[in-house]
Amino acid sequence: MSELAAPHPTVDASLAKAMERVTKLEALLEEEFEALKVQDLNNFSEINESKDKLLKELMALTGVNKPEDAHKLDPSWNEFKEKMRYCRNLHRRSEILVTRKLDAIKGALESIRSDSLTSSIETYDRLGKMKRGRHISGYLSV
Repeated sequence: MSELAAPHPTVDASLAKAMERVTKLEALLEEEFEALKVQDLNNFSEINESKDKLLKELMALTGVNKPEDAHKLDPSWNEFKEKMRYCRNLHRRSEILVTRKLDAIKGALESIRSDSLTSSIETYDRLGKMKRGRHISGYLSV
């Protein structure tokens, strides 16, 4: 009977490996955020590759392929699940930063592409030739 109550050695080994990997994932997510803040896209790309590899390893170790599967884990995995929730929040923080930066870029592009009648902004077309914004034709003809 005591054999049934004792944790399975394979589960313990998997849990230990998973805890090690999730700690690495947490560190990578922190690095990712810093790379995004300073717009270091080369480092960001490398971090994403490492992050994807770690996530695949975690999926193999835990058998969790989608969030709904997490409830199937034994209660001994609760600390792991808590760390994964924290990592999800770190990921969301990076996602928010990327979204804000994209919104700022979209706003800048929109102001450049503005079709207002008072626009006289000079821009370049796809061939790199100078293209002028619209002018007020009625004002110029009077």
